[in-house]
Order: sequence, then C-alpha cells, then structure tokens
Amino acid sequence: MTGPITAGVDGTDESLAALAWAAREAVRRDAALRVVHVWEFQPHAAPDVADRASQESWVREGVAGAVRTVAERHPALEVTTDVLEGPPADTLLEAARDAGMLVLGSRGHGPVVGFLLGSVGQQAITEAACPVVSVRSGDKASDEVAGHEVVVGQQGGPEDSAAALRFAFETAAARGASVRAVRAWTLPPVFAYSPGSLRLLDEAGGLEPFERQALGAVLAPWRERFPDVPVVEHVEMGSAAEVLLSVSGRAQLLVVGRRAHRTAIGARIGSVAHGMLHHADCPVAVVPPR
Repeated sequence: MTGPITAGVDGTDESLAALAWAAREAVRRDAALRVVHVWEFQPHAAPDVADRASQESWVREGVAGAVRTVAERHPALEVTTDVLEGPPADTLLEAARDAGMLVLGSRGHGPVVGFLLGSVGQQAITEAACPVVSVRSGDKASDEVAGHEVVVGQQGGPEDSAAALRFAFETAAARGASVRAVRAWTLPPVFAYSPGSLRLLDEAGGLEPFERQALGAVLAPWRERFPDVPVVEHVEMGSAAEVLLSVSGRAQLLVVGRRAHRTAIGARIGSVAHGMLHHADCPVAVVPPR
C-alpha cells in the first residue's frame, strides 16, 4: 500500500469509530494518517453559528478535538488534518485521490437497506481509486475478535480478485493475522457446459474439487509472496454473499472486490459488496480493480 490512510470524519459516533480504526491501522502499517472533514456553509444554521466564519471555526474545533484524542492514543503517529469546503462526496474523493485507503463511518444496520451508508459513503465506495473501509460504531473494532482472521472473497481467475487478495494479505501481514480465502460456487445450468469444461471437471473429479483446485491455483503466488501469513482455503456451495456472511462472525475485516456499474438510478457496486456492507458484523473493505 502506498499513500496515507485517509479517514473522513463528520463528528458522528460512526466517523469517530472509523477514525480510531484508521489510526490503529496506520500504526500497524507504519503509515501516515490524514484526517479529512468536508463541510458546506449552512445559511440557516443556529444563530450562534449563522455566519461562515463561525461555522468554519466550529467545524475546525470539532475536528481538532477528535485529532487530539488520536494523538494522545498514538503519540508516534504522523497525523495531518484538512478541513475542506465543497460538495461532500466529490471533495472527499478528490482528497483521497492519493490515499492508500479511505476509511469511513457507516450508520450500520437499519430497515432501509439502500440508505445505510449515506449518499457520500455510497459514492465514495463506488468511485474511489483506493480501497474504502466501512466501519460502524458497533463493529468489532477492538481487532481482538476470536479467530484473528481477515476474510476475503475470491471468484473467477487469478486477475479477477488480485486487488482484493493483495489488500487482504497486506492487512493480515500487518496484523499478524491469517487469511481465510472464500470461494463460493453454485451449480451452472446444463447449457453452460461445453466439451472442454466437461473434460476439466472430469479431470478434477467433480465440481467441488475443481473449485478447490481453482482457488489453490489463485492463492499460490500470494502464499509465496506472504509466507508468514497462514491461509485457510474455504470452498463452499452457495451464493457468495451467503457464504461470506456465514464466516464474517470470526473476521477482523471482510474484504471484497468492487464490481461498480452505473444504472438508470445511479451507481451500484455489485450485489456481494452491497450485501457485506449492510449485513456483515465487522468492518468491510471494498477494493477497486487494479
């Protein structure tokens, strides 16, 4: 990972939890921490902060207080702060252009699934050039959960999940944790079989052995690159979202790749990443392709 770890803060409990998570991760990785707050002038605010100067002063005081708490906990950590004015999502994305990762707070579970992250978080996860980690105030943020695992979803061939696997292995190495690589599979429709695929399945001994061989082949170069990181190969029949959620209870961090695409109602990040962000019991990292 290159570039600082950037934490977006807005004064909420969720963003403060994200800041605390980002600070701990920066210490582990010996990286710098950049704290960013984006604000817009609100002309109809309370009378005591009704003018621009008063609002900016109030914002800066709040950010300074959060940063002081981080500095007291991690005195050796290099921390910089930026208070920026502008459209929140676009300004945050521009600020994180050179970041190694962007860490944001999420409101957590709720009845309206599409609005849990907020519009800024959704746009950041969809468009950021770096991995985006979503942290809730109630997440297992102590990083001392049972299992000591970084769980990562893998699908397709070696290049399809390369960025997510890289992030997972780097994170596990920094934490002294293991990686659980999860590959979910389902029965394909009969018409999807070709003579070549049938031959490969026959040589592998069936569908599940074929999937296990595929996962092992994808992981081989990462095992070689990170020889000190223990790896668990997890192959299970079912939807990717269901299988990942079933093992997220013992994860310190859940890592998924981003499959962003645009629709008539806006950008989407793919069903698996969407499901993990809204239902996983741990922080979730969404990693863009290379």
